[in-house]
Amino acid sequence: MKDVFAKLATDFLSTIVFLALYLITGNVVLATSVAIAGAAGQVIYSRVRGRPLGFMTYASLALVIVLGSATLLTQDPRFVLAKPSIAHFTIGAIMLKRGWMLRYMPPLVAETIPEYVTFAGYAWAALMFALGAGVIAVASTGDIKLWAFYVSVVAIGAKVAAFAVQYVAFRILVTNRIRAARA
Repeated sequence: MKDVFAKLATDFLSTIVFLALYLITGNVVLATSVAIAGAAGQVIYSRVRGRPLGFMTYASLALVIVLGSATLLTQDPRFVLAKPSIAHFTIGAIMLKRGWMLRYMPPLVAETIPEYVTFAGYAWAALMFALGAGVIAVASTGDIKLWAFYVSVVAIGAKVAAFAVQYVAFRILVTNRIRAARA
């Protein structure tokens, strides 16, 4: 679990740096410039240390550079704020693959209720698309505090709530299916 949070912090470091600097200084040029330099520095540091970097690392760097450049050219932070929506849309598209969730389920769940797991996979895709659209809607307002609240509380809260609902539903469905098979 510790590794997951470390990877998430690494993935979102440039966004966190941007947000913190922008909220402290109110200077979009400074915050964006430091975020771009920080993202590039992370990749260079990882390469020098010999750590393998995946496609998503390079894609994230490209997004930071492109959206950061658009922010610098227009001095409008909404471009950088829209970045998480691209991740949500990409993940949502990947989640449209039938049965993607089955490999992440305990064998008992995958064997007992595979049709519900497949449906839940599509529900997760829909959630990712909705959250991505929400990020764009909130980013378009240009309100940094609202955006920070949405990304850190609403989006994460929605995912935690969806996970909890899925856990309870799968437990009930598996229990009912096993009882029915015994009867």
